[in-house]
Amino acid sequence: MGLIEGYLFRQILAPTLAAALALGGIAILSQSLSSLDLLIDQRQSLFVFGRVVLLSLPQLLALVLPVAVFVAGLMAMNRLHIEQELVVCFAAGMSRWKVIAPAMKLATVAALLTLVVNVWVQPWCAREMRQELFRIRTDLAAALVKPGEFTQPADGLTFYVQQVESGGLLRNVFIYQETPGGGSTTYTARQGVLTKRDDRPVLVLRKGSSEGFNSAGVLNYLAFDEYTVDLGSYIKAPDQLHYKTADRFLHELAFPDLNQVWEQRNRKSMLAEAHYRLSSPLYSITFMALALSAVLGGSFSRLGYGGRVARAALAAMLVRILGFGVQAACADVPVLNVLQYALPIAVTALALRSVFRSGRSDRPRFRPYQQPPVGRLAEASP
Repeated sequence: MGLIEGYLFRQILAPTLAAALALGGIAILSQSLSSLDLLIDQRQSLFVFGRVVLLSLPQLLALVLPVAVFVAGLMAMNRLHIEQELVVCFAAGMSRWKVIAPAMKLATVAALLTLVVNVWVQPWCAREMRQELFRIRTDLAAALVKPGEFTQPADGLTFYVQQVESGGLLRNVFIYQETPGGGSTTYTARQGVLTKRDDRPVLVLRKGSSEGFNSAGVLNYLAFDEYTVDLGSYIKAPDQLHYKTADRFLHELAFPDLNQVWEQRNRKSMLAEAHYRLSSPLYSITFMALALSAVLGGSFSRLGYGGRVARAALAAMLVRILGFGVQAACADVPVLNVLQYALPIAVTALALRSVFRSGRSDRPRFRPYQQPPVGRLAEASP
């Protein structure tokens, strides 16, 4: 990369990083708002909340990075063109391809980064997040306990805890439990701990008592230092951890295990997801080509390129929406997967064609000198 090309590359790199950080911040904020129930309803720690938010970000990279490249390309190339730095490059003998090569190289780097994330990073993060959410969903304390509130996690069971301390220690526990045969039992205890014994959820109560009527209407009273309440009949055993399509690695999507019923039913959508992982990085190159077309795809203007920029932004939005539509259609018709590659490649070719066609039209046209006839020269001489 020459001196001028390196300068152009740096001029585009800085706004690309700034736009990526800004859009990444917006994505983090959006994901944080959608995950607030982990703090409010599930009472998880800030560490768990932050981990879930960060693990969800790689899935958004395929959407954020092409937009960052598009915005940066528009900002940098528009400034260079208005300040006539690109005019100087053309006057120095640089071709259009050499001028736009730094921008296209940066878009290629972004595409390769997105490809790496799509193939390896994103499925690994999705699996980790799925495991964390599964652990939260199967957390007995989170499912049963809401400090200061009466909860009914299952029919025939009412639960109240005044306070939950660190380590899962419950303070001032009240339980109303209906027993088989029409009886009921009420438990009160100063302390309690939710745990599992023999893979069954139990509640260990300490320093409390129980009162209840059996099916014959006889009152039973018991004071205890420690008592275990079996909750297995009230709490449904958690389902097995299942990885969805977005959680699978590329080889699992392309070569599903057809012995599994779920993979037999979803093999078309898994194949569409595999082709999306491979084709979505192309949109970084497509969006950069559209940005270059907005700035260099027409004649020079000191007033800016508001109209061309607006058309390029609209084209980028429509292409991305159409890409999502093609992906959805591929889940039903696998032969359409070729369109996931053809769409960004075709738009890139059209955008670059407008850039180079404008370059040919801007070249000055010189007419070759034609020597007048000898007779006319004689008439013109005195």
